[in-house]
Amino acid sequence: MHTIQQDMAPKVYDKVQGAQRKDKTERDRYGSMALKLPVLVRQAGLIQAVTFVETRGKAGHKALLEDLAQVVDGKTAADFLRQCREADLGSYMWLTRQTLSALEWFKRFAQSVLDAKPGQEGET
Repeated sequence: MHTIQQDMAPKVYDKVQGAQRKDKTERDRYGSMALKLPVLVRQAGLIQAVTFVETRGKAGHKALLEDLAQVVDGKTAADFLRQCREADLGSYMWLTRQTLSALEWFKRFAQSVLDAKPGQEGET
């Protein structure tokens, strides 16, 4: 039997490893957003934060959102966004907690695997 964190960590690691194979610009955007997104969720709320990432339109940002959706829910980013919008309060709070747990792993692995640093993204 594993904890949620033990189950989540290898899934996130695999996703970040996949991002490492992308071109430098996309990899930097992915890593930079992985560092920023936990703070955005805490400050603005889950749906506002993930909608912000979706509207950025950059490949690295969209890749992170897809990876996050798959880790948290096993769904596509579009399905994850729809679920966030339509969730009742209890489900929304659960999604927020799960997302923040996953984002802590994305942040850690972006720092260790992608060597992501704040402000590294360059052109936003």
